[in-house]
Amino acid sequence: MILDIILIVGGLVLLYYGGDLLIGGCLRIAQHYRVSPFVIGATVMGFGTSAPELAVSLLAVLEGSPEVAMGNVVGSNIANVGLVLGITALLVPVTIAKARFRLEALPLLIATFLLTWLAWDQVLVRWEGLLFLLGIGLYIARALQDKEESLLQFEDEMKWFRGKPVAFQFVLIVIGLALLVAGARGMVVGGVSIARTFGISEWFIGITIIAVGTSLPEIVSSTLSALRGHGEMALGNVFGSNIFNIFMVLGATASIDVLAIQEPIHADLIFTTALTCLLLVLISLKHQLGKVAGGVLLICYTSYIAAKGFNVF
Repeated sequence: MILDIILIVGGLVLLYYGGDLLIGGCLRIAQHYRVSPFVIGATVMGFGTSAPELAVSLLAVLEGSPEVAMGNVVGSNIANVGLVLGITALLVPVTIAKARFRLEALPLLIATFLLTWLAWDQVLVRWEGLLFLLGIGLYIARALQDKEESLLQFEDEMKWFRGKPVAFQFVLIVIGLALLVAGARGMVVGGVSIARTFGISEWFIGITIIAVGTSLPEIVSSTLSALRGHGEMALGNVFGSNIFNIFMVLGATASIDVLAIQEPIHADLIFTTALTCLLLVLISLKHQLGKVAGGVLLICYTSYIAAKGFNVF
């Protein structure tokens, strides 16, 4: 029990400092290359925090478990919108410029609807995987063309890393991501052990502790970004993470082997598409996610988990 508590506390510390390093490095790279904070959040931060999903899905396919790979992507995308942005918006309003939102909403919609369309027959073949990989290539190429007119201002943040070269900032990002993953794992391992000690069911552990644990990198990085006034980076993190999960994770896995799913996934595909559309509608109303919107997203997420638990669909 004592070791489990140490793991949880240590995990929290690693998450905080990992998020600090990740955001600091991302902001300075955005400043150096005059790239939009949203783009940095959607590429460097979003892709980085989704690296665990890529590793899990690739391993699942190599071990003959395509359901795990598909479920990992769909479940992660639902958690990113409902849980990550729900929590972030409840803590601090997340804003995005109108022009930026119009530009970035379309790629997310395309990726989401393309997933629903191609996976509707519960099979992803190699050519569909290659199509997804083409999608992530086009998305990155487009993002790199996006330059920011004005430099970011964050002189009070992480002063001890100010003035370091760009290569050093990339090292900070890698270290930050490693600390985030290690911190999330520490919290999951410690939390699962304590839950089992008190006789909590495996299913409940899976949909709460493990689900939250695998989303902790996104939660921490998005929340810290928003708290520091970089709401576009927080949204970019989720947008980029979801696009990366669809195009890169499923693209890579389906290119290796055909993903044939046995269990019905139509309701899950509909839900992730509907939740994504709801997010975009909520943002378009005021170009901001406030407490009400955050509460709505969290209610949607918890309702989905409850429905899955009671086998409603």
